[in-house]
Amino acid sequence: RHCYEFHCMSFFDPTVPILRCKQEALDVQDLEGLLCIDLRLGALSLFSSFYTRIDQVFVVWGWITLAIFSIAQFFPISWQIQAIFWSVLTLVGCATTVWLTWFWVSVERLRWVAYLWVGLMLLGVSVTDYGVFCGCGDILLNLCPLWLGISAVGYAATGLGMRSRTFLLASAIHVLGIMALPYFPGWQFLATGSIMAGSLLLLAELQWDMRSPQAESSALLSEEQRQFNRQQQELRMIESPCQI
Repeated sequence: RHCYEFHCMSFFDPTVPILRCKQEALDVQDLEGLLCIDLRLGALSLFSSFYTRIDQVFVVWGWITLAIFSIAQFFPISWQIQAIFWSVLTLVGCATTVWLTWFWVSVERLRWVAYLWVGLMLLGVSVTDYGVFCGCGDILLNLCPLWLGISAVGYAATGLGMRSRTFLLASAIHVLGIMALPYFPGWQFLATGSIMAGSLLLLAELQWDMRSPQAESSALLSEEQRQFNRQQQELRMIESPCQI
């Protein structure tokens, strides 16, 4: 019994905050394709941040989600046209996800996470298209719970696989969103888009917790890159985390 309890307690790292400011000592797999943004007006800094390729995926899906559900809420466009629009954006998002994340998920041995999310998005858009083009009222009336549920499953699986409390919390928020939808009659698309896009954009701006990096044994990295990662890990241990 004592061994079982210790194992459960050590599944997540309690010393790492669920959400915190972004860490600056990044590993090789995080530096790959890093996007730095520094907007200034003279000497005044308006916005300064950096986005790993994983962050970039969150941003892409955040804006895709916001566009889809905002159009569904505010614009009187036929369901058929919207379904085509949704399908195209989803396919673009899936291709972008694989392209941006492939090196990171390969190094971290998390390719299944990319497969999972692509599969869930394709499943969701397939069910949606079936409901629209085949006139299935039950599906059309439950599009918002459908997409919140799909996202909740994805976050839950990712959270367990990556040992991340952040993603499990995101899953719980999406489940609570499904339960709250009846309290927003007439605004369910806006509520759904806000929950989904808000979660994604928040994940892009902050540092979330996960299990220890797996790059040390990755065959994709050279010995010099592994040594660099070890040095970065030592720097992160010294850093004082900025908790949210």
